[in-house]
Amino acid sequence: MKMCIRKLRLLKVCCIISFVTLITLTVLQRSSKTSQELQNISPRSSSAEDRLVSTFLNLFVPKDNFWSYQKTEPITTETRMVTAAKRETKEWDVVTANCTPNSNFTQADWFNGLEPNFKEFLQYRHCRYFPMILNHPEKCSGDIYLLLVVKSVITQYDRREAIRKTWGKEIVMDGKHVKTLFLLGTSSSGNEKFHHQKLLEYENIIYRDILQWDFLDTFFNLTLKEVNFLKWFSTYCENVEYIFKGDDDVFVSTENILEFLNVPPITNLFVGDVLQRARPIRRKENKYYIPEALYNKTYYPPYAGGGGFLMAGTLARRLYKVSESLDLYPIDDVFLGMCLEVFSLTPIHHRGFRTFGIVKNKSSKMNREPCFYKSIMVVHKLLPAELLRMWQVVHSNISCSKKMGVSIGAFPKPLQGL
Repeated sequence: MKMCIRKLRLLKVCCIISFVTLITLTVLQRSSKTSQELQNISPRSSSAEDRLVSTFLNLFVPKDNFWSYQKTEPITTETRMVTAAKRETKEWDVVTANCTPNSNFTQADWFNGLEPNFKEFLQYRHCRYFPMILNHPEKCSGDIYLLLVVKSVITQYDRREAIRKTWGKEIVMDGKHVKTLFLLGTSSSGNEKFHHQKLLEYENIIYRDILQWDFLDTFFNLTLKEVNFLKWFSTYCENVEYIFKGDDDVFVSTENILEFLNVPPITNLFVGDVLQRARPIRRKENKYYIPEALYNKTYYPPYAGGGGFLMAGTLARRLYKVSESLDLYPIDDVFLGMCLEVFSLTPIHHRGFRTFGIVKNKSSKMNREPCFYKSIMVVHKLLPAELLRMWQVVHSNISCSKKMGVSIGAFPKPLQGL
């Protein structure tokens, strides 16, 4: 009897060992299959064996890098602060463009007498912020001394490319970081809008320097570009000292701007080609025509020509706050002048900013004299081929009689012939 019990126990042990061996061999045989391959076994497979093996082997797939070495870092006060900062990372908070026309004043006589573009502007000017299509908050990571911000449109790729090769090239000079961004809306060309967008997205993959919002790129929407950038800057750019903002058809001397800024920080700096006592244009054929129903004062507040101006980062954040208290205006540089007027700040005029050319006579040869370009900060207007050619000449070994200073207060008297 005892002999039978021993035999039964021995048989039981042998069976268990055989079963374990079979299982081990099966695991080893299937171990070459990755977890992805196992997942590819169809749950509707006609093979019951495959389904059974798949279920069983999934039990042996490591979860969450279970077998990899995990170094446990001690939780310090600094770690907690970094974690908290990540949780508080700011994001662009506009995700939909719920923008419906305001019809409150559409029956008024003054409204019905306006041109169609002004009617559209007034009906939609309460629509201020829009979703972002392309965003690069990393452009403001670290300490940025000068952020070059360029207004552009999708179809003007050649202008952006010329700027990247010349004054928009990102550099570090004397430890001061200079970075570049282009501001865009969406294409206003209905038939080619899809193709334009795809080309822009490809350009953005290459250069990663484009901010794009979901509104049409039109003349009246330049103010949208202004306020959306101010909001973006206030959201992401805590450590930017200065901003240069300009058009994509200007010549800029980055070196002269840095020389100009080589002074103790100026909190409320706003400098450019300032227009004083400029009158609203009432001629309907003019691009800048403004009807009295929209602005009935005799003069605009002082403002810098939008071709190019320079301002402090701290002031840009203040402008964002005050801009929210004002109705949008269809001329973007005048709108900024209105914002500055709110806190009684007059922009500084500097003759190094030539937003109407070296001289206003466009046919004058002085507008293409490279020695003038060596002494100024901004000249408008140059097309891409002209910009590339002038940049090469200015940075060659040309001999000029004298380079004029560019510091604050320079150019106190009109230059000879200007």
